[in-house]
Amino acid sequence: MADSTPTLKQRLAGRSLYLVGMMGSGKTSTGRPLAERLGYGFVDADAVIEQAAGCSIPEIFDRDGEAGFRSLESQVLSAISQRHSLVVATGGGVVTQPENWGLLHSGIVIWLDVVPDQLLQRLNADSTVRPLLQTADPEAALNALLNERRPLYAEADLTVVINDETPEAVADGILQLVPSLLKDPTQRRTD
Repeated sequence: MADSTPTLKQRLAGRSLYLVGMMGSGKTSTGRPLAERLGYGFVDADAVIEQAAGCSIPEIFDRDGEAGFRSLESQVLSAISQRHSLVVATGGGVVTQPENWGLLHSGIVIWLDVVPDQLLQRLNADSTVRPLLQTADPEAALNALLNERRPLYAEADLTVVINDETPEAVADGILQLVPSLLKDPTQRRTD
């Protein structure tokens, strides 16, 4: 596969890859090996948001509410989208703001669609505080978010369904699928 990667990088011509999906879908853990294989930079949008705000995401939610967080998230995405040749792990709710879609579609949007049971297992094993799941019934909250966001995630250019594959295997799968989204400059239309 290593010999096809430079060709893919050339064909991408600097277009960034934006990973979208629910919290716990593996956007960061898949994004790192994907960026490495492409020779791209990697950006975790949530980490940039925390750096910009000078506090954690749960603290932003406490201080500014979800609306304040979403506004900051859109500003950070706008700044990130000015750069090229990146793999960007976005926050799970980035797709809920219509203005973000223009920025996302400046690159290739890839939905990491994790089966719900696997998603719940991952979130239960993760110590990260997820503000939108801080309820009496986190599973019901997760299912409600997933039902609300599924049609939005479906607007992605590519959907990768994940069961229990490793992030590296998911990254390799993405590298195999992305070329199908790109026009082959060597092929001319004959119709």
